[in-house]
Amino acid sequence: MRVTDEGENSDVVLQGSEAALPEASKYSWYVLLVLVIVYILNFIDRQILSILAVDIKADLGLTDADMGFLGGAAFAVFYALFGIPLGRLADNWSRVKLLSIGLALWSIMTALSGFARNQAELTLARMGVGVGEATASPTAYSLISDYFPKRQRATALAIYSSGLYIGGGVSLLIGSNIKEAWNLAYPGGGPLGLVGWQAAFLAVGIPGVLIGLWVASLREPKRGAMDGLETPAHPAPFRAFISDLSMIVPPFTLLGAWQRGPAALAINVATGSAIAAFAYWMIQLTGNFPQWSAVGFGYYAVFSWASTLRAKDPATFRLIWGTPAFLCTTIGYGLVALAAYALAFWSAPYAETVLGLPKQELAGILGGSGALSGFLGVIVGGAVADRLRKKNPSGRILVVILGVLGPIVPIAIGFTTDNAALFYIMNFLAGTLGATALGAAAATTQDLVLPRMRGTATAAFFLGTTLVGLSFGPYMVGQISDLAGTMVDGKLVGNLRVGILSLIAVAPVALALLIAAYRSVPKAEQTIVERARDAGEPV
Repeated sequence: MRVTDEGENSDVVLQGSEAALPEASKYSWYVLLVLVIVYILNFIDRQILSILAVDIKADLGLTDADMGFLGGAAFAVFYALFGIPLGRLADNWSRVKLLSIGLALWSIMTALSGFARNQAELTLARMGVGVGEATASPTAYSLISDYFPKRQRATALAIYSSGLYIGGGVSLLIGSNIKEAWNLAYPGGGPLGLVGWQAAFLAVGIPGVLIGLWVASLREPKRGAMDGLETPAHPAPFRAFISDLSMIVPPFTLLGAWQRGPAALAINVATGSAIAAFAYWMIQLTGNFPQWSAVGFGYYAVFSWASTLRAKDPATFRLIWGTPAFLCTTIGYGLVALAAYALAFWSAPYAETVLGLPKQELAGILGGSGALSGFLGVIVGGAVADRLRKKNPSGRILVVILGVLGPIVPIAIGFTTDNAALFYIMNFLAGTLGATALGAAAATTQDLVLPRMRGTATAAFFLGTTLVGLSFGPYMVGQISDLAGTMVDGKLVGNLRVGILSLIAVAPVALALLIAAYRSVPKAEQTIVERARDAGEPV
């Protein structure tokens, strides 16, 4: 078997041993570097809202729950939902082209966030960022899986995932510095009446359009070659994309259900009605219409998509939705992500408002330590996960469990102390331990599907990290903060300490799911081809 310098291979045949499959080339590592840079920019655009939260909250007259919605569901629902059809498009079309287009879109929407004058306008911009960023991980995960063999995949995905933490940390530094510099230069507002937090959005959004051109220069690898299962191109990728898009957008969801028969339509309507009733009840209970209407829409759309996928692509449905190992890993990690996203969003506002630390100081320390802790955690976690997998088919799940249990004590100590140094240290430890789980969980889900399904599997995996983690993490902390807060001079002052400590309560649920995943992963991985064939896959 011959391997080219571009990481492609010719005359690949299915081998019985992973050792006989291609090696990652120098070009593979170059592509990984570019993807890491894209992911860094991805999280700068996503997380910059955190360091600007106190200023946005004051300027727009918002509550902690409102900010939790903007930092969570406003972005996450559209990120998750559009990840479904875009994940399928990544399976069927050029991943390089799709990523470059998505990067340009989310960068433009980030820049437009700088022109927001109220919560509604900022919400729309954040939704647009979510749609654009939905292209990133399905394309990147699929590209990495075709540039790196299975035995190196968790390490490669962990390196890619380090961009999450680097970008999140850098966003604090960039956001605080631009805001302070702008407000010093223009105390009463600058050109077009823009204030510091608006200028920060513009400054981080515009460069992404140029980086998109760099991404477009990458080579598209042969799909499935690294696993000895080369997959032919889809004959009509955009027709499939439009069809997939109609699965999640009402009222097309009803039309799709009707095409599957009256029983499918009745189930769709009944499920949609039940979700709407629950969302209405939560709106009445919390008074937060944007959060629960977005979440309700998101969960209904996911149900409609899964139902359609079951009818149109039963093999993919079987290996994703019909595999308990996949679901337990995804939802279990989603709860890890819930705590991680909440801490990433609220640590800076907490340090500024509760501990009274200067914005420039906390941005530098939290930004730098967040980038370092995340980078160390995800890299070490990925490497350890790959080593454990060599000895134990479920070894990677042990690393995900560490990501659940490890941060509990640092969170409990760090967010009850009034000592700034101890807060910073505990925040660093919580970030490091929580970050170990990502590469292990992502690689596990990629190993549980066939090569042609990887983009869809990535989209499904990110449904857990977003509709479970990001949609609820920042919002839960903000809502509980408001509920535990007090009125001062006619304004609600939340209790962020109580809100953040409430995150510990999700650990037992996550642990139970991951124990179930640990028990079921080996058999699920051994029977991939058999179960796919039973569902009609010609493999």
